[in-house]
Amino acid sequence: MNQPPYGTPPPPPVPPTASPGYGQPVPPTAPTGYGPSVPHPGYGQPVPPTAPMGFGPPPPSYAPHPAPADAPEFLAVDRRNSVVVDETGVTFECNGVTAEFPWPEIRSVHYQPSGNGKSLMVAVIHADGILYECVVDAKRGERLHEWLSQLALVIGHYRYYRPGG
Repeated sequence: MNQPPYGTPPPPPVPPTASPGYGQPVPPTAPTGYGPSVPHPGYGQPVPPTAPMGFGPPPPSYAPHPAPADAPEFLAVDRRNSVVVDETGVTFECNGVTAEFPWPEIRSVHYQPSGNGKSLMVAVIHADGILYECVVDAKRGERLHEWLSQLALVIGHYRYYRPGG
């Protein structure tokens, strides 16, 4: 006998008793947003790329404010090294080698007195994550405290105003 192994197959589907309009296209007089007249990206349709939140340039309303004409500057110098912080960024000179870090390339700037309390240690963390450091000898504790207070004001100013950024 030629019988299916699992019993008899189910009967074919019967169309339901349709209410008026079932299975009919939406008339062109339908309001916008209803029925198949509204394009909808279904599965398998390409979705236009959008940048994730927080990426890309900031909106124009977040543009930095213009720097005042007398933008603050910081300078610490000893006989071999120097640190300059101004509206262009941070510049280190260590033993005759100069390294310039424009503000858009700086992730953060850190500073502290050395362990012996006679030098200023300044570090720049570059946008790519690399740390650069310069140490300037203050010779006197009073000069170091003066540098620390001045540097705090200048870094605080440029933390909120990023020229060119």
